[in-house]
Amino acid sequence: MPAIPARNTGAHVVYAELKRRILSLDLKPGERIYEPAMATALQVSRTPLREAIRRLISENLLEQQPTGGVVVPVLDEAEISELYEVRAAVESLMARNACLKATPADLDELHGILARNAALVEFADDAMRQGMALHARIAVIAGNSWAGRFHDQVSSQMERYRHYTNSTQRRRDQALAQHRALVEAIATGDPEQAAKMAFDHVMGARDAAVRALSGKNGAGS
Repeated sequence: MPAIPARNTGAHVVYAELKRRILSLDLKPGERIYEPAMATALQVSRTPLREAIRRLISENLLEQQPTGGVVVPVLDEAEISELYEVRAAVESLMARNACLKATPADLDELHGILARNAALVEFADDAMRQGMALHARIAVIAGNSWAGRFHDQVSSQMERYRHYTNSTQRRRDQALAQHRALVEAIATGDPEQAAKMAFDHVMGARDAAVRALSGKNGAGS
């Protein structure tokens, strides 16, 4: 990872880089943050680093231990279930609203994202990005600002788990089929079907993440 340029050493930049490392699993679950080493690695002083750490603790992306140490939270199956259940409810609401508001131009954009998703379905990271783009666009079409805020907040927390939701080709193919069905329901103006498809799709991702994480934890025990 290239060093952060000296001119970009504000706490917000340190926060963004630490968050990126946590969400991408570059900083491993359970790993302890040593301030002197991290400050040296990022080429920043301890003050902006501490500000960034405090912010990440408030977002539950870092964890303050009783001893005073700071660690990256472990990946937790119970947290997965809670996050995905909330996201499923929000996605369902937004899909329902999108049915009522989608214009022909919106539908063209959704179909364009689907086409890119299909072209990249064999590549885990690219397929994941296209799936995220589809959900983000549906959120914009839905136009519910509160749902959008909750969606963004939950999605940010879920970044650490996304790797586990599309790690197999079977799951990526299944997700693509679900995306197509979701867009079709929006295109035909069927809010009940759209809401159901969105909910079932997110819960399927939850089940895939739980299975993958359970297998990982089992393999390591």
